[in-house]
Amino acid sequence: MRDSGQWDTKGTAMDEDESLRRYGLRPTGTSLGEVRELLTAQTRLERRAQGDGDTALMKLCCVQLFHAGGLDDVLLVWSAKTASFDSDCSIDIQLLCGAGLPETKAWLAARSTPEAGEALRRLLDCEAADDFEGFSVGTRSAWYAEYYTS
Repeated sequence: MRDSGQWDTKGTAMDEDESLRRYGLRPTGTSLGEVRELLTAQTRLERRAQGDGDTALMKLCCVQLFHAGGLDDVLLVWSAKTASFDSDCSIDIQLLCGAGLPETKAWLAARSTPEAGEALRRLLDCEAADDFEGFSVGTRSAWYAEYYTS
């Protein structure tokens, strides 16, 4: 493991396997706060220099937040996705939409920040390119469950 900040708030080594073991795919309560903190720390590292953050761990954190379905996490996931070229490729655009695609678009449209505007434009572009064809939260959730348990 790289010594670039892959630690949780208690000083325990954290990687994708440890996060999955500790929080599962559907964390709740205080565990969600810990996932947010972990994603924020990894995003900061990845923004500092591509490769300093653990993009596999970042993706898992985004999947965990997707399962929580909170609109307040949309821009946190967007920030992680746009931290670097590697994170943009690793973190699926659909992970912004744990509350549903229409709900996420409406929530972003109601925000007046540049980040929300950029995220909405990317969502609309990806939707026009059929990246959301057949999308549903349930179907995508099942896909991630299969991905992380097989």
